[in-house]
Order: sequence, then structure tokens, then C-alpha cells
Amino acid sequence: MSHSRARSTLTRRQVLVATGGLVLTGFAAGMSEALADPASTKEAIEALIGTKTPTTGRVKLTIPDLAENGHTVPLTISVESPMTATDYVKAVHIFAEENPHPTVASYYFTVHSGKAEVSTRIRLAKLQNVIVIAQMNDGSTYMTKKKVNVTIGGCGG
Repeated sequence: MSHSRARSTLTRRQVLVATGGLVLTGFAAGMSEALADPASTKEAIEALIGTKTPTTGRVKLTIPDLAENGHTVPLTISVESPMTATDYVKAVHIFAEENPHPTVASYYFTVHSGKAEVSTRIRLAKLQNVIVIAQMNDGSTYMTKKKVNVTIGGCGG
């Protein structure tokens, strides 16, 4: 007894068109998301460090005052610490108040890291504060922030 199965054969072009349509739909849907704001950024910070108020100092943030292209904004973060067993940086967290999500990145260190320094590039949507929180091994926290003006937004701005 012979069974025949009906097969639906899609051409390569049909698959690409179908996939492209899904990607564009997802991209457009992502564009309608609300941006973070100072309140949601504060909530994200509290989720990491609790309600304690970070101390200013020890954290240095180098980032341009004016970012001509928000798609790739260079930044360097360094934290003053001897990086010894009794005094070292456990983590550094980067937040942006007007991006689609307030948490940009987190970096973790140990005594063996040698120094607490990070250089990277981030996307920024528009004029906003970039906030850096450093968590120390003793539970203390330090913070710095800088307002960055973005002329061409990198997160849909």
C-alpha cells in the first residue's frame, strides 16, 4: 500500500522573506518600549545594593560630555582599591537613565584581578546620566555619575 505525503516546499526566497518579516515585526515592536527613567534606574540600583546610599569617591568615570554617535560611546571606569584580600572591588555596575533598560553592564572582580578598571563602548539613547556603582568586598558601595549629551541616539533615539 502506497502512502503519499503532501509536502510544502518553500523556496529560499520565501523563507528569507518570511524571516525578514518576523525580524522587522520584532524590531518595530521593540521600538515602542518605554525608556527607562530616573525612578526605574533607582529601582534597578536598589535591586543590586538595597536601599543604602552609595558614597561618592573612589570611582572614576571617563566618558565624553558630548557623544556625537550614541551607537558607540567609549567609557573607562576605574576604582581606587589596593585589591588586597581585605580591600577589593567585587563588582562595577553601569546604569543609563534614558536607555530602553536602565542596567547597561556589570563587571566582576577578585583580588587576583590586579586592578578594578574597565574600558568598553556602550549605546546611549539621548541626553542622560550614566551612573556607575562599585561594590566593595566589605559591603560598602561607591558611586559616580556624569551627564552625557547624545546627538544621534544609539538605542532608537
